[in-house]
Amino acid sequence: MTRRALGLAALLLAGCERAVPAPSANASDGVALERAASAAGLIAAPARERPVGVFAAETARLCLVPRRDGALRAGASLDYGAGQRCVARGDARADSALTVDWGGGCTVVLRYDRDALVFPTTLPAACDSRCTGRASMAGLRLERLSESVAEASRTRGADGRLLCGDG
Repeated sequence: MTRRALGLAALLLAGCERAVPAPSANASDGVALERAASAAGLIAAPARERPVGVFAAETARLCLVPRRDGALRAGASLDYGAGQRCVARGDARADSALTVDWGGGCTVVLRYDRDALVFPTTLPAACDSRCTGRASMAGLRLERLSESVAEASRTRGADGRLLCGDG
């Protein structure tokens, strides 16, 4: 019985040594495809290059859309239900951090944390008017959901309006 088990094990191991041939593909085909997809806007630039797209966590969303002047259109929304929500729209500029001006003295510097944006734990008092009830954007950490400008442009706030639309 032991010889039989050893023979079976040897057969199984012999089958594991067979190499499966890799499909042959021209490396330049992949490069050409990647370039075409990038030119068509299907592949976004790396996150560090430009922080555009949609960032999210549970019921919170933040969109960033590039403007022609190099700045960003920004919008943030969170909705906890029962009148507990925040909606803010404004402009942003990106460097080592993301500075967002929601208007009316509500300017917030968001910190990059890998592929996420983090709101400070204390916001200017002028930002209180962006929220109803006990909702607050303080301390939010929003993970990148999408790098698509088109998707960010269609993101809606808790008020039903476009967050990063014109105006």
